[in-house]
Amino acid sequence: MDRQASRDGSRKDGALIQLRAYLARQDMPPASRLPPERELSELLGVSRGDLRKAFVVLEDEGQVWRHVGKGTFIGPKPVDTLLTLHGVERQTNPSEVMRTRLLMETAVAREAALSANRNDIEAMQRCLKTSRASKTWRQYETSDNQLHQLIAEATHNSLLIALYDALNAVRRTIVWGRMRSEQGGPPADHHSFRDHEAIVAAISERDMDAAGHAMYEHLRRVEIRLLKPFSTERASIPLAAGEDSRG
Repeated sequence: MDRQASRDGSRKDGALIQLRAYLARQDMPPASRLPPERELSELLGVSRGDLRKAFVVLEDEGQVWRHVGKGTFIGPKPVDTLLTLHGVERQTNPSEVMRTRLLMETAVAREAALSANRNDIEAMQRCLKTSRASKTWRQYETSDNQLHQLIAEATHNSLLIALYDALNAVRRTIVWGRMRSEQGGPPADHHSFRDHEAIVAAISERDMDAAGHAMYEHLRRVEIRLLKPFSTERASIPLAAGEDSRG
C-alpha cells in the first residue's frame, strides 16, 4: 500500500512538474487557452487523470482557470460576476441608495469646488432660481435632478461622472419616500432650497470642506425625511409608484 501510494504521488508530482515546465516554455499571455486535455496529456506524456490533478493545484495558485465546455485558460479566473445596473436595481433598496449617495455625492461636491469653472457655477445658480420658481413638485424634482447633475459635471472627471450617472439611474428606478400629494408645489421654506444654495455657495467659493459638508448635511436631511416614516423592514424594500423620493 505504501509503495502504491508512493508511485501515485510520484506520477502526480511528475505531471505537475511537466505542466509547470510546459507553461514556462510557452510563455503564454493571460486568457490564452491551453490545448485540450487529451492533446496536452499526450504531449506531456502523462495520464489525463494526473493532468487534471495538476490543474487543480495550478488553479488553486491562480495560474490557470477552467470553464466547463470551453477549456482551460492561463491566469486567474476573470471577475465575471459584476452586476449590471438592472441587477443592482433588483437587489438594492432605498436605504442602500441613500447611504451610497451620502458617500459619493459628498465627494462629488468637494471635487466640484476644486474644478468648477465660471460656466458651471452660473448654470448652478440659474438652476437654483428655476427651482425656487417651481409651481409643482414635478417641476421641482426636475430642477433638483438637474442641479445634482450639474454639480457632478462640474468635477470634469469623466469616470466620476459616469459613476454618478450609474448611481442616479438606480436611484431614479427605485421610487421611494414618504407619501406626498402631487397637488401644489414645494413651500417657500422647503429645506432643500437652503441646502442647495449653501452647496452652490461653497462650490463658488472654492471651499471643498464646506461644499462636502453642505452636501452631506443636505442628503442626511433627505435620508431622514424619506426613511423615518417606515420601519426597518419597510424601508428595505422599494415602495410603489406614486411614492416620492424628492429632496
